[in-house]
Amino acid sequence: MSGPEAGAPGVADVCDRPERWEVAGATREFEGHVFSVRRDSVRMPNGAATELVHRDVIEHPGSVGILAVDDADRVLLLRQYRHPVGRLLWEAPAGLRDVAGEPLRRLAERELLEEAGYRADRWDVLVDVLPSSGMSDERVRIFLARGLTEVPAEQIGFERVHEEADMPVVWVPLEEAVRKVLAGDVHNMIAATGILAVHAARARGYRDLRPVDAPEG
Repeated sequence: MSGPEAGAPGVADVCDRPERWEVAGATREFEGHVFSVRRDSVRMPNGAATELVHRDVIEHPGSVGILAVDDADRVLLLRQYRHPVGRLLWEAPAGLRDVAGEPLRRLAERELLEEAGYRADRWDVLVDVLPSSGMSDERVRIFLARGLTEVPAEQIGFERVHEEADMPVVWVPLEEAVRKVLAGDVHNMIAATGILAVHAARARGYRDLRPVDAPEG
């Protein structure tokens, strides 16, 4: 088999990079409580100078997810009803970036405490993902939380409300969690991505993880 064509990307080029094509115009199509939708008229760089395509973009504040792993290599999952897909899903703790200027680690700490009742001594960046890049600008940073301590309900400092009060929590051995992802038993993007990433990171001794304050690419 012949080698790659001259100028063609190779393995060393596999790194997402910023790029922004010209937007000739934009309109607001929908304004919601969590997300909005705008329609961009984008000028295609390889087409005629007047060629425009229309792209609907879901504007989303972004979110964080937390893969909490205990000393027995078990992953914390909780169950939550998700109305758009009509399912009870097993998920990792997660939350919206809904406080302006809040550091992502602080948001992750808050969500782990609010949803699961745990604090962690060790935090690392596990993976950054764009979960629906063909239609949304949502960014998700998934953290790995270790060195866990359960916090009694009376010490949390607030009362869980609505669905957070009724979400069952289960500790799943990591190998079994991987099996469940590959078997199609776990569908949530943060949980599935995080479980597989933790499994890969553990096999490499967690040495490739980024620090908790690493910039998002």
